Amino acid sequence: MAFPGFQVLSLTDAATARVREIVANAEAPAAGIRVGIKKGGCAGMEYTIDLAREADPSDDKVDLGEGVAVFVDPSATLFLLGTEMDFEVTKLRTGFVFRNPNQTSACGCGESVELQAADPGSFQSARA
Repeated sequence: MAFPGFQVLSLTDAATARVREIVANAEAPAAGIRVGIKKGGCAGMEYTIDLAREADPSDDKVDLGEGVAVFVDPSATLFLLGTEMDFEVTKLRTGFVFRNPNQTSACGCGESVELQAADPGSFQSARA
């Protein structure tokens, strides 16, 4: 489900740099990473990040330039609308972090989240 003129997911500079690093260090040529969601964890859903060897025409695409992109699995689009993806390095954890307005709760360990689908109409009217 594409939303013309609206980017499903935005990335901070740190996340963009990390995605470029992942693609540059991949063992085989890659076009970027694919972000999605799957059922699991104690809160019900988990974010997924996989290396994307090539673009899938049904994916939403966030072009990072230089032939690198983040692809959003179409089944995750409504759950990720308006999300900012960051990359953080702390004393206890290193990894991607999602600031998602559709998140209603998270488990105590931070590995899973509860998400509700966004109302596409609210994003369409925000563009007008």
